[in-house]
Amino acid sequence: MELKEGILDAEAESVLKSLTLLGIPSLRRVTTARIYDLEFDGATETEALGRAREAVDRLLANPVIHRVTVRPVAP
Repeated sequence: MELKEGILDAEAESVLKSLTLLGIPSLRRVTTARIYDLEFDGATETEALGRAREAVDRLLANPVIHRVTVRPVAP
């Protein structure tokens, strides 16, 4: 889950400033993202993806500010 373009990413701005002060050269941009790893017992991949999407829609993300990708994790 990432913030959509145009949404202030205060954490990323702070990291960018700090890394610049530490002398890390040529740093143009920093963004942050959050990963949720959800595991479901006894679910097919299709069922698990549907449940994960429901979790995102109902709790984990705000569709106004977040860009979300739901995908299976390679075994």
